[in-house]
Amino acid sequence: MRFSIMWAALAVAAAPAAAQGFDAAKAFGARESIAQVSLSPDGTRIVYVSPHAGRGSAIYVAKLDGSAPPVRVGVTDGKPDRVGYCRWASNTRLLCSTWGIITNPLLMTVSRLVAMDADGKNVQVIEQPGTGRELLGSTGFGGAVIDWNPGTDGSVLMMRGYVPEYDTGTRLAQTKRGVGVDLIDVTTMKVRNVERPAEDAARYITDGRGNVRIIARIVERDGYSIGPRLYSFRRKDKQQWEALSRIDTTNQTDPAFTPQAVDPTLDIAYGFKRHQGRLAVFSKALDGSGTETLVYAHPNVDVDGLVRIGRNNRVVGVSYSTDKTHVHYFDKDVATLRTMLGRALPKLPMLDIVDSSEDEKRMLVWAGSDTDPGRYFLFDRTTKQLSELMLTRPELEAVALGTMRSVSYPAADGTMIPAYLTMPAGSSGKNIPAIVLPHGGPGARDYWGFDWLSQYFASQGFAVLQPNFRGSAGYGDAWFQRNGFQDWRVAIGDVADAGRWLVKQGIADPAELNILGWSYGGYAALQSAVVDPDLFKRVVAIAPVTDLEKLKSDNEGYSSFVVVSRFVGSGPHVVEGSPARHAAKIKAPVLMFHGDMDQNVAIGQARLMQDKMKSAGGRSELVEYPGLDHYLEDSGAREEMLRKTAAFLKAPVK
Repeated sequence: MRFSIMWAALAVAAAPAAAQGFDAAKAFGARESIAQVSLSPDGTRIVYVSPHAGRGSAIYVAKLDGSAPPVRVGVTDGKPDRVGYCRWASNTRLLCSTWGIITNPLLMTVSRLVAMDADGKNVQVIEQPGTGRELLGSTGFGGAVIDWNPGTDGSVLMMRGYVPEYDTGTRLAQTKRGVGVDLIDVTTMKVRNVERPAEDAARYITDGRGNVRIIARIVERDGYSIGPRLYSFRRKDKQQWEALSRIDTTNQTDPAFTPQAVDPTLDIAYGFKRHQGRLAVFSKALDGSGTETLVYAHPNVDVDGLVRIGRNNRVVGVSYSTDKTHVHYFDKDVATLRTMLGRALPKLPMLDIVDSSEDEKRMLVWAGSDTDPGRYFLFDRTTKQLSELMLTRPELEAVALGTMRSVSYPAADGTMIPAYLTMPAGSSGKNIPAIVLPHGGPGARDYWGFDWLSQYFASQGFAVLQPNFRGSAGYGDAWFQRNGFQDWRVAIGDVADAGRWLVKQGIADPAELNILGWSYGGYAALQSAVVDPDLFKRVVAIAPVTDLEKLKSDNEGYSSFVVVSRFVGSGPHVVEGSPARHAAKIKAPVLMFHGDMDQNVAIGQARLMQDKMKSAGGRSELVEYPGLDHYLEDSGAREEMLRKTAAFLKAPVK
């Protein structure tokens, strides 16, 4: 296979040379230069979203023949509008999703879809259904594309929310309510309703060819979702809905089939279902027979995703993660292609086919590793030419990064806990400062690959251990237990044992053992300091949960209130597992960061912890970021956070 560099100047122009002076906090804190990218149907151009000043977004279009540099065709300032994605609705027309968080009076996300020509002209907002008069209700949901290739060039199928209008003296008011599906021509803005809005509709799934085959309906009580989700399907060329499955979204071990995609050729739905205590992928016939077939299951871990390709979003395999992420392909051509790409890029084992042309002859490929943040390539299947396009993080191109390796350590009860250990590049790895970095969630897990937080702290001389403690997702029902809140003693015990293992192995200097976490990880950091006050010498918590009862009450007014309340649960663990209730037990100094527009974890959680720490005479500081959400997606804010955290972790503890 030929390998060539197409845009060498673009790919490396922003990479700093060592002689220029390397600012680690600035480089690692910078947002990824490519947030999202899409290939045009004819395979000749790409559109991609990049960071703009602060939390803003910029949209660029580039020709793949290298005849001209990328052109910026749109920009938002992030106050509040940001760009979620831009994709090609046709070879000349783009469809972009914008979103932002506002106060109304609770924090809520608002989104809108915007169509524009590939040169950024002829911009049109796809408005919420209606004629512009006052609405009886309101919705921040601007719609979602559920089919990019419905059979009409330049049109998409969109799931959209309908809200009745209030008007008197006319019959023109829009009176429909609920979520429906429309076929929208993104050039003329002509709209044809395909599925009448239903008040209980939550999701629609198409076959990738413009036919809606599955609907998901939610069960609500007094405006709150109470858990059950009902799936129905329709047979080919039929309109009547028939029952497919029912799943309780509050029950982690519900064995029901959850559909995710439709294969129109095989006339089946692909979906997730539990098999021997783990998530597996099954297919279910959509011909009325209900025949269910196991497609793939792994004996040790959950199947975590469907692998799709092309503008029709067709399913070609499934992914799962052991120590590394793997893909099981059941499309032989794609499997052969993946093997070919792997041989061409042996140092970049993480490969993802991001997008393809209409005929799938040209493909946009991302590849990376633990020591390479990733880069994008164009692969031409006809010429067998692989051309490098862009770097994900050009600031780190000339920087030596620490190797991440899979390890395991014993918990107090003897259970072996999987984890990832990143060491400073060139370090002896003995008796050095160390950080335990538990992940968020808790229904999540860490994966092998580049991680900007762990790599930054490795660059500062710290060994970083990321444990997939019990309560993490991906390892089956028994590992998840009830969840990391209800079974916090097990989860936090595993996190603390990670620190003890680092010391026992001679990796960590026990006087320089620290803990840092984000979201649930921040909770784990604080609660670990409550349970064993002498273990970790410094605690950093970013957007942490600090009081479980408050976590439930923070969700009042949102439709998710019942689901969150059931997830957290009730009983003694709510008080016993809330670090804010036990701030007086924490001996280590604490540093917290939180954005005041955080919908995931309200900033009141960190403020409560700060108040409790101060009242107890503890050493604590809270840094607030106005206008930022849970992820602090602002390069300047992240840079400051990294710089301040490094100084905190290196300062002597008095």
